[in-house]
Amino acid sequence: DGTSSEIRKHPSQAGRIEKPPLLRFSQVFANLAVVGHDFQAGQKDGDSKIKEKPLPSLPGQHLVNICRFVALFDYEARTEEDLSFRAGERLEVLDASHEGWWYARLLLPTGSVCPGRKLQGYIPANYIAADQSIEAEPWFFGPIKRADAERQLLYPGNEAGAFLIRESESLKGEYSLSVFDGVSVKHYRIRKLDEGGFFLSRGKTFKTLNEFVDYYSKSSHGLCVVLGKPCLKVRWEIDRQSLKFLKKLGSGQFGEVWEGLWNNTTPVAIKTLKPGSMDPKDFLREAQIMKNLRHPKLIQLYAVCTLEDPIYIITELMRYGSLLEYLQKDAGSQIFLPHQVDMAAQVASGMAYLESQNYIHRDLAARNVLVGEHSVYKVADFGLARVENENVYEARPETKLPVKWTAPEAIRYNKFSVKSDVWSFGILLFEIITYGKMPYAGMPGHQVIQMLDKGYRLPQPPTCPAPLYQLMLQCWSAEAGGRPTFETLCEQLETYFETESSSYAHAQAVVK
Repeated sequence: DGTSSEIRKHPSQAGRIEKPPLLRFSQVFANLAVVGHDFQAGQKDGDSKIKEKPLPSLPGQHLVNICRFVALFDYEARTEEDLSFRAGERLEVLDASHEGWWYARLLLPTGSVCPGRKLQGYIPANYIAADQSIEAEPWFFGPIKRADAERQLLYPGNEAGAFLIRESESLKGEYSLSVFDGVSVKHYRIRKLDEGGFFLSRGKTFKTLNEFVDYYSKSSHGLCVVLGKPCLKVRWEIDRQSLKFLKKLGSGQFGEVWEGLWNNTTPVAIKTLKPGSMDPKDFLREAQIMKNLRHPKLIQLYAVCTLEDPIYIITELMRYGSLLEYLQKDAGSQIFLPHQVDMAAQVASGMAYLESQNYIHRDLAARNVLVGEHSVYKVADFGLARVENENVYEARPETKLPVKWTAPEAIRYNKFSVKSDVWSFGILLFEIITYGKMPYAGMPGHQVIQMLDKGYRLPQPPTCPAPLYQLMLQCWSAEAGGRPTFETLCEQLETYFETESSSYAHAQAVVK
């Protein structure tokens, strides 16, 4: 896609697969000096390119100016060179010469041993902060705005007493305290003493912000409530300034999709949601679930920007865009039945995973399947329809409900289920086999609803084999319980050419 040469590599072997992007933290100690001796035996002086992974120092080597840090978030190693750690653990940074990824040693509490645990490796620099620094405190949120503080404190999961300290918007070098009292958010200016120290009222002063927090965690002393737990930090909430928009890929019901770069290094897809289309709190609740849905045939959610409109959703980038456009353009003319069946099987595999998690897509269609290199197809936009503003899914013809893809019970009674997704999958099969033709062409939505109630179904396309059409009809069973599971659909499609001569009637054998 023309961006690979610009990607900053993890300091390791050539040809290494790029890591998914990680959370951007506002305080990165980018100027930390390289410490210790040459970690890489045999490395030529002046070689500006990293050809091999730096090695840890040998036992007995003297390291100078080692900096100690504390982990802000959990991190699970993604390669054998990385080091796993948990929020709150202490680390020594041994080498900070590689921007973004530092080589570090985990510091265990005195007397503790962890047999088999790796203690040295690469870590993401933006997951740590200098030990004893304010940035290392879970209640410090840096230079966020007052409105952003309110949004974060009002997120689900924060209880009365939740608080954060942020840099003052109007007074450089000073701080503000924001507290959730159970109903709303109150803000207090933390004043600084000329001789050092902090106070809310001159009757009580503190040498450090840590002392300030400790005191007000025991007594309200003029605050609206005693300080409780620090505000939850949304780990996938990133600074929108870290995104660079490169090329518009398309637009649709929810907003626009752009190809972009995150932190000038990682190619991503950026979906910008139309202002007012979603409540940020509802979306974030759904995003917590979406982020944990991991499957090779689902688009991976990387991060979000929800603190102001428009909401951004950052996902992995698929080079060839939507399956619908892919089928309709020149590439589609090179696709034949084996490829079409494989497309459907891959989508069914992703949907079978959602089915196993009792998760409903609600808007399965060719426009929401993305195409990658090497004939890889992944389901996208799962969960977005669930959190869109309520009126979108009222059973009225003039709303944005994708009637031609939606099961009758979902249209009539707003009853969405895995089985309504199966109905939509049948329409997706029609789109694949007809190279992206509109289902029910020339028929308005209200007429489609009337015809479906009378038992009408899309006719068999001329290029569609009878067994595949029978599979579509099973997806379009009037009774939701009569439709096959995605597990069954996946199995039937993956073995299509092995069993094509046999009847597909047994596709209903496994139902939920």
